[in-house]
Amino acid sequence: MEEHWTVGRVARLAGVSVRTLHHYDAIGLVRPSARTAAGYRAYSAGDVERLREVLAYRRLGFGLREVADLVGDSTTGAVAHLRRLRGLLLERRDRADAMVAAIDREIEARAKGLTVTPEEQLEMLGARLYDAIGGAYTATRRTDPRIAAQIWDALGDARTVLNVGAGTGSYEPADRRVTAVEPSAVMRGQRPAGSAPCVAATAERLPFEDRSFDAAMAVSTVHHWGDPLAGLREMRRVARRVVVLTFDTDEPGWQDRFWLTRDYLPEFATVLAEFPSLAGMTDAIGASAQPVPIPWNCADGLFEAYWRRPGAYLENHVRRAMSVWTKVGPEAERRAVRSLGDDLRSGRWAERNRDLADLDTADLGLRLLVA
Repeated sequence: MEEHWTVGRVARLAGVSVRTLHHYDAIGLVRPSARTAAGYRAYSAGDVERLREVLAYRRLGFGLREVADLVGDSTTGAVAHLRRLRGLLLERRDRADAMVAAIDREIEARAKGLTVTPEEQLEMLGARLYDAIGGAYTATRRTDPRIAAQIWDALGDARTVLNVGAGTGSYEPADRRVTAVEPSAVMRGQRPAGSAPCVAATAERLPFEDRSFDAAMAVSTVHHWGDPLAGLREMRRVARRVVVLTFDTDEPGWQDRFWLTRDYLPEFATVLAEFPSLAGMTDAIGASAQPVPIPWNCADGLFEAYWRRPGAYLENHVRRAMSVWTKVGPEAERRAVRSLGDDLRSGRWAERNRDLADLDTADLGLRLLVA
């Protein structure tokens, strides 16, 4: 017979109040699945496991609505949840360690009477974009099988693959010998156990000999590189084939393709103001460009993924895994989220975008370069 635990016992073990557990039950977050002989709530092992996940996410700062989405994800098993939590905790630890080290350096410098520059003072905050957003990636950024199929088909018969700007390892093909390159320690720390070996390097200076790989791939990362064209040429140098998932800003009126940038976040155009043209990128490596349609239920939480699920953009943990929001700044983000929320509640968004309801995919500018 399966063992069960009373509300009081679970509260003591978890270090929370019985009132908190009753609240979680009332809102459907963690509902005990059994009753004692006396009619009191009783928790099964599965209930306790779910509670553990809820409390862990809460202590990481997630709101109740965000936690409900995270633990309610039916595609994520217990081990995947643990890996996600581990990645988030490692990111917190790494950032805390880096801040302590920066503070120690400043204390030492000031003790010696040295001038501390503004750049050095800001060092403790962390300047790397991915170090600022990387901790959220494991929560929403997963391989979408339909996008993956297009990428992997483009790799052709390549047996050795270099994944540049690899992040946490999404879209790395399991049936090929992959080597990953990722400059961010936060992202490298979140790569799951058993994933491809990962080298700390940048796209612009790949530490490999000419034609070391059958293919080099880069997925939704080129816009973060300091010199995208130089990085693409490096990929061309080290591999016979190059496959890159990127974004098209050549099409006239490209900012209006997506309702979020058209109606709520015009600053998006500024984010990509210095991004190379699609023609420039294809010319740099002799590539052709293929449209990559985004499914309405895309599993990968990239910026355009929720084009038919607008409420997702109101969730903080969803936005935190998108570099766009970090780049446009908190004021633009707050305004966009507030306006979108108002339009969803009033029905204006649904009226303005009623043509999307019948679409299964959308072309929002994602392009696959194949050379």
